Amino acid sequence: MTLDQLRIFLKVAEQGHVTRAAQMLNLTQSAVSASLAALETTHDVKLFDRVGRGIALTEAGRQFIPSARAVLDQARLAGEVLNDLATEALGSLRLQASQTVANYWLPPILVAMHESHPRIDLTLTQGNTGSVAAAVLSGSADMGFVEGEITQDRLERRVVAQDELVLVMARDHPLAGHECVTRDDYLAYPWIIREPGSGTRSEFDAHLAEMGIDPAQLSVFLEMPSNEAILAAIAAGPSLTMLSRRAVGGAAPDQNLRAMPVTWARRPERHFSVLTHPDRYRTRAQQALLAILDSHAGQDL
Repeated sequence: MTLDQLRIFLKVAEQGHVTRAAQMLNLTQSAVSASLAALETTHDVKLFDRVGRGIALTEAGRQFIPSARAVLDQARLAGEVLNDLATEALGSLRLQASQTVANYWLPPILVAMHESHPRIDLTLTQGNTGSVAAAVLSGSADMGFVEGEITQDRLERRVVAQDELVLVMARDHPLAGHECVTRDDYLAYPWIIREPGSGTRSEFDAHLAEMGIDPAQLSVFLEMPSNEAILAAIAAGPSLTMLSRRAVGGAAPDQNLRAMPVTWARRPERHFSVLTHPDRYRTRAQQALLAILDSHAGQDL
């Protein structure tokens, strides 16, 4: 059994199709098929059933997936340890961040990281706060960046910046000229809000509690996972939303939006945090990014 065979097996299992897996791995279809056949023959086990033009995991194949992933994870970690023995920080960092952090705060940090350590490969994917924490916990991400609180208490969490939510509406909205907004105003207009599991939604729900409002009392006609889509919808109609001031920032003048800091209740402030797993080896690449974060501390508070 080789690492390449395991990579091919997992990619075919993920795609459910030999040709698509071969394309993603930059291999020929025959090479992928031969690798699977060799793996099955060597261990006298059937991992896939051929179904029409596709391919489906057998029960043995499904049971093998966690072990195959664990071996590849250990191989990747061994490579990172060897990279750490080099005189220069090398390797890769798999980062995952919640939408607001990934779109509006993290990019300059990653640019600074690349300028300081050009031989470290960075990959960034997005998810909401809950999925980012889960990725770090499972090991599918080396580090995570989230807004607000997390429920996974097994992770190390370090605050790296601060943020706040603001009330957003179209410039011609009846409330746009107000300096203070009341509980009745919240109940009088429709809302478009972020999805459950996002840090923005969690902080918004906490703000509603401060206002003495049960979320079920709001007239919410749309939940969306995209800040940009929400802002476009808000600019086009009479709805309200509450989003990060960073998300509204540059969009407000261009999209005819009005953003109001909360002065009628406790400001819905929150932290941006970096998440790491305390039980996993901390590579020099991770240490380098943490040092970059430390160098930016206090610049955005």
